[in-house]
Amino acid sequence: MTTTKAITELKVGIFGVGIMGKALLAGLISAGVTPAQISFVEKRDERAAEISQKYGAHRSSLEAVASQSDLLLLVVKPQDLAELVAELDLHLNAAALLVSFAAGKSTHFIESRLATPAAVIRVMPNTPVLIGAGASVLSAGANVTSSHVDLVTQLLSSSGLVLTIDESLQDAVTATSGSGPAYFFAFVEAMVEGSVALGMPLEVATALTVQTIVGAAGMLTQTGKSATTLRENVTSPNGTTAAALHAFNDGELKALVAKAMRAARDRSQELA
Repeated sequence: MTTTKAITELKVGIFGVGIMGKALLAGLISAGVTPAQISFVEKRDERAAEISQKYGAHRSSLEAVASQSDLLLLVVKPQDLAELVAELDLHLNAAALLVSFAAGKSTHFIESRLATPAAVIRVMPNTPVLIGAGASVLSAGANVTSSHVDLVTQLLSSSGLVLTIDESLQDAVTATSGSGPAYFFAFVEAMVEGSVALGMPLEVATALTVQTIVGAAGMLTQTGKSATTLRENVTSPNGTTAAALHAFNDGELKALVAKAMRAARDRSQELA
């Protein structure tokens, strides 16, 4: 890709406009890319019509998108990536930058399946990008320049936090921020169920749990204090919170979380 191109000059192609692809498309528009610059490939007619109507981007063939785009976003399932790359290889604009969002798949996985050297960036996002509060972590492939990294960072920044990391740590990223929202949702489910078991109506239990979590997260982001400090501040010796935390400790909460994260990391490595 000609790295001197401004965002307003880029032609962007998106392969897959499911939940994450849709969120990325919306983020591109927020970053200043116009719908006229965006084309996408989508197998489902109904979904394609919905995306075109809502965002103004146009559906096109794989061949046209691959050959005409400066920036290609590969937003497909890991098991579908090899087939997509094989098809792209037949039509790819040699100067294009490829950005893969397929969990567990390395930049080398893509590079090794292309006939000519290509610039490839790997990104692990998470679902809060849907509301502009996501965490996206990118790693550069062998042929990527700092201008490529800057461009992708700029394009993703409207969707939340963007960090760059060595690719060897991407599986740990998957286990932390990529899968992390699901850990959070599971904990919320458990708190709601625990509250209901104590006699609380479901609606009240849900409202109190959600607001408690939102408020606690806000304290982390707004006070600048560590989770440890904030936990200590709300925990009186021999009080109610201390009793609850002792129960967590008895259940080896930290060890359980670490075990879960290792399982996510290991599965990410298997997907490679």
